[in-house]
Amino acid sequence: MRDWIRSGSPWIWLTAGAVAASLLAVAGVMALTALRGLGHFWPKPVVETTFMERDGKRSGLIGELRDREEVSVRRLRDSGFTIAGDAVFVERVLVKMGNRDVTGADFRWFPVPLLGEIKYPKDIITLERREWGNFYGHLLAVKEDGKVVAEGEAAWPELLARFERADRLFWQIHALEKYDIGRINYSLEQARLESRALEIRGQLTDERTAGLEKRKAELNAEFGKLQERVAALRKDIGRDTLLARVQDGKEVEVRLALVADVYRPNDMGFASKIGHYAGKLREFITEDPREANTEGGIFPAIFGTVMMVLLMAVMVTPLGIMAAIYMREYARQGLLIRIIRISVNNLAGVPSIVYGVFGLGFFVYFLGGNIDQLFFPEALPAPTFGSPGLLWASLTLAILTLPVVIVSTEEGLARVPRSVREGSLALGATKAETLIKTVLPMASPAMMTGLILAIARAAGEVAPLMLVGVVKLAPALPVDGYFPYMHLERKFMHLGFHIYDVGFQSPNVEAARPLVYATALLLVIVIMVLNLAAIRLRNQLREKYRGLESV
Repeated sequence: MRDWIRSGSPWIWLTAGAVAASLLAVAGVMALTALRGLGHFWPKPVVETTFMERDGKRSGLIGELRDREEVSVRRLRDSGFTIAGDAVFVERVLVKMGNRDVTGADFRWFPVPLLGEIKYPKDIITLERREWGNFYGHLLAVKEDGKVVAEGEAAWPELLARFERADRLFWQIHALEKYDIGRINYSLEQARLESRALEIRGQLTDERTAGLEKRKAELNAEFGKLQERVAALRKDIGRDTLLARVQDGKEVEVRLALVADVYRPNDMGFASKIGHYAGKLREFITEDPREANTEGGIFPAIFGTVMMVLLMAVMVTPLGIMAAIYMREYARQGLLIRIIRISVNNLAGVPSIVYGVFGLGFFVYFLGGNIDQLFFPEALPAPTFGSPGLLWASLTLAILTLPVVIVSTEEGLARVPRSVREGSLALGATKAETLIKTVLPMASPAMMTGLILAIARAAGEVAPLMLVGVVKLAPALPVDGYFPYMHLERKFMHLGFHIYDVGFQSPNVEAARPLVYATALLLVIVIMVLNLAAIRLRNQLREKYRGLESV
């Protein structure tokens, strides 16, 4: 046994076991996240039953069964419920009742012994509304301008046809407001800024004023026509409603203009469920959020995360490489360089929120404020670059990840054999030519390693971004069709902050919980895609210069 221990075999097995346990833990976390997140989009059956209230009366109940757990009978009795029998624990279920505008609560726990017979009626409809969450009930009739056009069994196909029409009109209104009216508002604001800039420079003549007023009048006239068109569409979309009976027997009328989707979950086949699932997954990835980020999609957060990471990579890579080249290739190795290296290593351990405070004070208030004074005086007192935005967030994260790139690049430069440098110089190349054409290409895999580590850290940071640019909901993407097309001064959404906001700041925690898992899984996928792209490039560079490393 002593010889076996001295041979080192136990430590090899211990290391292998630790690696295996770590991989299993990571796989388990990813599997749990995927199961909880991706399962949220599968259409869930809707149950109908009754429930005995604290006063002994039975009331109707319609909703989705979302969770189960055991609870103490004593706790239920202390809450006023009457539980018969000698059981110490009973099961209770979490029901998503929806109809928040009717019941006042979206989710509620119900003890199983107090529930009646659970049924799954096929005629129950689920409405995903753009406001007030889901709606569950029995479809009674479809109306147009208050008059019944279909009821009973004929109401369902009529509802589907009118919903498709209402949904098409909704997106037409959305396109008109976002693009056409948005373009006019942008042009009016640019005209105002141009007038203000001319006034500041003392160049606002009567002729220029007349020209600007004429342009504004044309824009306002076009704006009026678009407003009339939108009003007509809103009137058209508002004519259709549906009448449904909810859990307490009350009849509720719902405008189709507020409905994002409608389906019968208990009457769907497997193929229909697959189609529904694919549609919801597409909506989650490609559309904007709604209902305080607990419904809809997260495309702005995906776009903001990827764009911020790419900008950060563009900024940090040349800075880190140039700093490493100077310290390794040009600076005289002495006490000062040793102190700088120690400082760089220590910067890697500084809490990220400190970088956020620095970014807010230096980039936003000092640098951004001075930029506004010099280049955008016409917009003041409204800030342009003097407020948190995408540019300052990317710069802050570039400084945060700079030590990683510097250290990795220095290690790569140190691994380039001295004989390669001497051979290049002996052949007549200058030191700069040797560095650019020989040393840097051989050290490029190490540079890519530093970039990979920087991307992995920056994509998941949240604390500094809360101070320098990220917001709960961004009204516009940083990239659009208006000059200069890329608006780095705008605030943006981020997947990491979206997880924090939905998980801890949402007014409807139970509804937001599945989206936390789904968004976390998507964030991991985004980081993996970015890293895999960088790893592929690094491996290609490594293969290209493998022969030189052995010289």
